[in-house]
Amino acid sequence: MSASQAEANFGVFGLAVMGQNLARNIASRGMPVAVYNRTRARTDRLIAEHGTEGMFVPAGDVSDFVASIERPRPILLMVKAGEPVDAAITELRPHLAPGDILIDGGNSFFQDTRRRARELEAAGLSFLGSGVSGGEEGALHGPSLMPGGTREAYLRVEPVFRQIAAQVEGVPCCAYIGADGAGHYVKMVHNGIEYADIQLIAEAYDLMRSGLGLSATEQSRIFQQWNEGDLDSYLIQITAAVLAKVDDTSGQPLVDVIVDEAEQKGTGRWSSQSALELGVPVTAITEAVFARALSAQKKQRLAAARVLRGPAGRATEGLVEDIRTALYASKVVAYAQGFEQLTAAAREYGWELDLGQIATIWRGGCIIRARFLDRIKAAYDEDRELPQLLLAPYFRDAVNQAQEAWRRVVGAAVGLGVPVPAFSSALAYYDGYRRERSPANLIQGLRDYFGAHGYRRLDRPGAFHTRWSQDGSEEAAD
Repeated sequence: MSASQAEANFGVFGLAVMGQNLARNIASRGMPVAVYNRTRARTDRLIAEHGTEGMFVPAGDVSDFVASIERPRPILLMVKAGEPVDAAITELRPHLAPGDILIDGGNSFFQDTRRRARELEAAGLSFLGSGVSGGEEGALHGPSLMPGGTREAYLRVEPVFRQIAAQVEGVPCCAYIGADGAGHYVKMVHNGIEYADIQLIAEAYDLMRSGLGLSATEQSRIFQQWNEGDLDSYLIQITAAVLAKVDDTSGQPLVDVIVDEAEQKGTGRWSSQSALELGVPVTAITEAVFARALSAQKKQRLAAARVLRGPAGRATEGLVEDIRTALYASKVVAYAQGFEQLTAAAREYGWELDLGQIATIWRGGCIIRARFLDRIKAAYDEDRELPQLLLAPYFRDAVNQAQEAWRRVVGAAVGLGVPVPAFSSALAYYDGYRRERSPANLIQGLRDYFGAHGYRRLDRPGAFHTRWSQDGSEEAAD
């Protein structure tokens, strides 16, 4: 029912699809929720269409909205990342009292979240930056929630968050992540892994389409079968559904009439940029970002297709099972890189991230939920200091056993002229990571030759420089 005079336990500011569905989720759990949107028509539509789902307290202006929430007021901001978040905070601040809690539930850049936390906490207010994953369906029925900020602020909203989160085996997909921007950082890396996962699936689809000539309908059945094994995940499940959809207008598989230009909202790019700053090689995520950028060059690709030749190429028999194996191995590498990035970020920003707990809350509600997240949790439960998931026995054995099929797939793709940047970069990372000795010794020699950058030796300690173009003698580096 709608009760405009009732006091609310919680407030939602911003009623686009995600905000509206989160408000409905809260109300449906028996918690009165205040709702506000700058465009009043959106608030009215929510009440008209869904007012019977729970106790909503609609407000026409910010003052009434804030006043209708019990103190200390928890207010969830569901507006676009960037300047709109700052604008919403500015609009709300005159009406807030010490102890009130603002929660940014959008995909904000973690450094912005850290700044907002400092500014608001200095003014006696609390601020949480919470990752929210699961799309519009997850927001309504149970998302994965990744809140970061002060623990005290989180504890005040924990009862609501745990109730509205997805539940897996009775465990809510919500946990306190860490201080200031930790929650949004974890969500950013989640989205980076999502980019890699989607790119890997797209490459598997392209190989089966271009290399084997399999139709979308045939591939739909293959992905359905794959979803019954180790690849069981939300993204594999919906890939089968997308490939099965027939377009009502043309009668063709809908995927065949969708323009091949992939858009992006920035979180994958942020993840790659942060990894570069931290010195973590998240190659699968970065190649996925680059692949989307290349797909956006549609006009250039059409022109290039007329003049740039590829190999004759021919179908490769028996490739489907190899593709499945290579997809799983590459997916393992993508997740391993993402968790390595989280480890490095925790060290850099002073966060105490519980990686096993993060794997746990990603098991339900979120886009990258998958069966093997249980394996990731088990790996970190066994060794909380695990430096890299590839070193955990289960994942070590999985990629070791997959590598022959993995190599056949990458080789076949090269022979066919089908680009597989995520497959090949994941394999290259695996090969680079397992090498006892890399070619970086030559890189250091070259750097020392042209820039006198120095090098270290295998046989004695210290840093050295060779006078390459002078007398060739070696000296201690400054």
